[in-house]
Amino acid sequence: MQRFPGFVYRHGDEPDPRFSLANERTFLAWLRTALALIASGIALELLGLDLHPGLRLAASLLLIAAGVLTPVLGWVNWAQTERAMRVGRPLPSSLLGPAVGVAVAVAGVLVVLSIVFA
Repeated sequence: MQRFPGFVYRHGDEPDPRFSLANERTFLAWLRTALALIASGIALELLGLDLHPGLRLAASLLLIAAGVLTPVLGWVNWAQTERAMRVGRPLPSSLLGPAVGVAVAVAGVLVVLSIVFA
């Protein structure tokens, strides 16, 4: 039986199911994070808060963009980790956490500035 994605499952041996399931749970956590980022960006713009409009829009767009990119990068990280487990290589590092952290921090600074300059 052929499994998707082939570039992951064609290589190496089947790892311990607990590790594959933990990798999948991590990916699902990134999906939940992406939904929260998108919802936050939409809410920030649609609630009509008395904030500086340009800075508020910039923060909203940054949160939404981070929410759109997070599942893509999460899937890439899932695939790299799964393949590394299958072929017995060390697990790859991920820049996803720091990237989301920076995006949220910058959005927070933009919101603070939008409050100050409202």
